[in-house]
Amino acid sequence: MPPAMTADGTTAPTQPKLRRLPLTWVGVLPFGLFVLLFLILPTMKIVLGAFQTPDGTPTLANIFALFTPSILSAFWISIRISVASALLGCLIGFAVAAALVLGGLPARIRSLLLTFSGVASQFAGVPLAFAFIATLGPAGMITVFLRSELGIDLRLLGFNLLSFWGLTLTYLFFQIPLMILIITPALDGLKREWKEAASILGASGFQYWRMVALPILTPSLLGTFALLFANAFGAVATAIALTGSSLNIAPILLYAQIRGDVLGDPHLGYALAFGMVVVTGIANAIYIWLRARSERWLK
Repeated sequence: MPPAMTADGTTAPTQPKLRRLPLTWVGVLPFGLFVLLFLILPTMKIVLGAFQTPDGTPTLANIFALFTPSILSAFWISIRISVASALLGCLIGFAVAAALVLGGLPARIRSLLLTFSGVASQFAGVPLAFAFIATLGPAGMITVFLRSELGIDLRLLGFNLLSFWGLTLTYLFFQIPLMILIITPALDGLKREWKEAASILGASGFQYWRMVALPILTPSLLGTFALLFANAFGAVATAIALTGSSLNIAPILLYAQIRGDVLGDPHLGYALAFGMVVVTGIANAIYIWLRARSERWLK
């Protein structure tokens, strides 16, 4: 519209238009507030606390303390447990998902398994630790049954739930379902035409998987492995509830530093948390990058 004119022929001043926030952003605001309060601000506090003394003086002593033998050993054990649980979770979860998608199972079984996987992938912490202690602990149901009925003593065979492999086995309860949830859409993305074309060209089933399917799925598999690694590395409640202080891993060492007892050092705890954030951040960045590559392949 042309500008309004006054009686003497001059242009009347126009009022500035008020910009309104689109209503589509209203639903995002609670999520943004949640991320700010429970992710961004705590992370900033961790980063700042890692480079400060208790009186607020800047220092690098907390970061240098991460390279002491005991802390390096805790990180190394945590990395080994994360790698073991992620690798086993990927192998077992991929086998289950392949049977689900490519094995011709009924749709009812698929729906039931995916629903269970969605619940089990979030089942962790104290309830999961209690479930495994009640099942495979020193006085657990399966342990007692094997010893009393079959004469098999798991401890004599070298199995201890409060150990490296015991914690790895516990992590598999949520690692395998998470793998199933993530890799199933990738398996669904394998087009039937690719297998038919490979068969027409004389490729066997093994050759199809080696030369067509696996190269396409490799970014998804590696990305999911990175995500499962980060998922296990950051699991705190399950490790503490299951092993207590009997296993020297990074989450338990972090808990010991920040819980406020006489031997605790909160700022060293901040440095430990900062180190864990760096490790999990790298793993998640690898997952996001590989996930983007796999989605381009499957389009």
